Amino acid sequence: MDFLKLAIDVGFPIAAAIAGGFFVFLTLKFILASVTSDVKKLSGIIEALDNRVKTMNADVIRIDTLVSSTLRIRPDVERIGRADGKTDARKD
Repeated sequence: MDFLKLAIDVGFPIAAAIAGGFFVFLTLKFILASVTSDVKKLSGIIEALDNRVKTMNADVIRIDTLVSSTLRIRPDVERIGRADGKTDARKD
């Protein structure tokens, strides 16, 4: 459908409003597409950081247990118990 035919059929103000609405739709679609891609990237970064924190927590507990046993200090059993059963985030 030609814009001039639409303007003749429904009137110029209505045709201009439809064209403006289409322009707004395309603009929002473009902006949201870039935002969703950025959100996906940030989600991947957050997941990688979460894995690093889990790995570091497991390493700190292991080092704490080794130091406690070396110094003949009773290890913090509650801390070890909280970490028990959690899977290690490392992929090795």
